[in-house]
Amino acid sequence: MIRFLKGLVLLPVAVLVILLAVANRAPVTLSFDPFSEVPAFSLVLPLYAIVFVAVALGIVVGGIFTWLGQGRVRRTARSRGRTVRRLEEETTRLRAAVPEPEPVRPGLPARTALPAPR
Repeated sequence: MIRFLKGLVLLPVAVLVILLAVANRAPVTLSFDPFSEVPAFSLVLPLYAIVFVAVALGIVVGGIFTWLGQGRVRRTARSRGRTVRRLEEETTRLRAAVPEPEPVRPGLPARTALPAPR
């Protein structure tokens, strides 16, 4: 079901991306020198390539900042994982130290505590 929904969303996105690339294939000069009439460094690329690179760069930079921002959450998760493992080991050790309860023998009443004095 999830694959179907993913395909249902990604197919129109792919069609739009292809239409954008076909409609904007004219060359555009990308200049990195805003102060000169003849830029020292410039690229002539199709407009869709510039848009795709800008989007990809935005995704990468956003992912890096998200990863850096979640450092505290990852640190807390590691700490809690260590605590859980330590407590599970302690529980296993304590269960091994406690003697097994006597099995209830059929036909005999189970041991119960004496009634409280009145």
